[in-house]
Amino acid sequence: MYYKGVYHLFYQYNPLGPLFGDKMIWAHSVSYDLINWIHLSHALCPSGPYDINSCWSGSVTILPGDKPFILYTGIDASGQQVQNLAMPENLSDPLLKDWVKFSGNPVMTPPNGVKDDMFRDPTTAWQAPDGRWRVLVGGQIDNEGMAFVYWSWDFIHWTKLDHPLYSVQETGMWECPDIFPVSINGTIGVDTSVLNPGVKHVLKTSLFSDKHDYYVLGTYDPQMDIFSPDTDFHGNSNDLRYDYGKFYASKTFFDSAKNRRVLWAWANESDSTQDDIDKGWSGVQTVPRAIWLDKSGKQLVQWPVEEIETLRGKQVSIHDKELGSGSIVEVSGITASQVDVEIDFELPELEEAELFDPAWVDPQQLCNDKNASIQGRFGPFGLLILATEDLTEKTAIFFRIFKGQNKYVVLMCSDHSRSSLKEDLDKTTYGAFVDIDPHHGKVSLRSLVDHSIVESFAARGKTCITTRVYPKVAVENEAHLFAFNNGTQSVVISSLNAWNMNQARLSEEESFKL
Repeated sequence: MYYKGVYHLFYQYNPLGPLFGDKMIWAHSVSYDLINWIHLSHALCPSGPYDINSCWSGSVTILPGDKPFILYTGIDASGQQVQNLAMPENLSDPLLKDWVKFSGNPVMTPPNGVKDDMFRDPTTAWQAPDGRWRVLVGGQIDNEGMAFVYWSWDFIHWTKLDHPLYSVQETGMWECPDIFPVSINGTIGVDTSVLNPGVKHVLKTSLFSDKHDYYVLGTYDPQMDIFSPDTDFHGNSNDLRYDYGKFYASKTFFDSAKNRRVLWAWANESDSTQDDIDKGWSGVQTVPRAIWLDKSGKQLVQWPVEEIETLRGKQVSIHDKELGSGSIVEVSGITASQVDVEIDFELPELEEAELFDPAWVDPQQLCNDKNASIQGRFGPFGLLILATEDLTEKTAIFFRIFKGQNKYVVLMCSDHSRSSLKEDLDKTTYGAFVDIDPHHGKVSLRSLVDHSIVESFAARGKTCITTRVYPKVAVENEAHLFAFNNGTQSVVISSLNAWNMNQARLSEEESFKL
């Protein structure tokens, strides 16, 4: 959240070890710029019968009078999931270091028909025109995933509505639901309670079954408290996702300082449990992203917050460079293990693109079948990231262009099959389609590389893929960055800019001065 000049990040943390545990807490860090962070003392730890077995996920809502309230899931003494309330001990403390739990916890318990372990992750609340607060809680009945709605006048006494806001059969448990408005025209973010003809609503769920975050655009009816999606949601590869890689349990907040909505997510590990134990930690947060509605009105767009550019250091550039079939060009003069790279491709003679088979409905499978080593006509072309000089290790982020019946089809892939010489790694290849017409513009890619995490944005953020990779040799100064083209048709790098990324500052509370 953003509160009185300070950004706050509360996150799930296990103080007893590097893996998820049975006594999870809310850790707490603060920042003035979303980039450099200070660790504070923990915000919430198991203490009462309503959360003695863990303080799980939740959200903060800032009530009138600038009063932030936390709603969070506690695992109580009997193992059931209940929703609890906490508030700051001292509102005059700008860092909100100390939190007090409500004496009347829990404020919500699993409703009839819902299993004790299928009721969690309350959202940021919104205030409807009738003055009552609404909040969503994720759940499941049988195998029907759903977002329960609760309402309250005072944020303490909560009543469940008879029907969910939205539900879908055969989708299983809905974790970390989120609902928020986006402006129909423009990139400006709006507060969660805004409701007018100038906004459309986003409903997002994290599906426990496949660990992916899905979203649908639609209309929220505050009188009936239902969500009507523009398109049906199925929980499969045909649905919209924020990110088509390692990106889960995401959360947005409204940043009133810059009038933007910011999205953040957890990128879990792809190495082994023993690797995590050996290194002493697991899980990272992605780079914060600004998020807004695309001009088409059919999807969201994401882009790293502008503050990330303050970490940029030395810059190298390439312009108007033709990549013939089989070409590889090194982007030299930078530290490729921590780099921000933007590249634009121009594609002459697109009519030579290979035909698209309408049966190719799963882009991830298509990327797996047509990996970076499989030559096409237009593609694969893109970047080889965290690569060794001899290319025995490389992570390929690339495009393929196909000719469909009435339009060109752009495929984005993240191929990790040769990302590391190490064994016992998840080297899943990810893929997604990009809704652009390459015939009337450039194909663009931006990748942020930070050792084991690569976040890639195609077409200025229309399609995003986050990956976790663990090269054995291509680390630190042994990492290289290349642009490549393995298609039979030439492509042109119209511009490439890459920046060394400096280290963000991370400090403990004792070294922090107001």
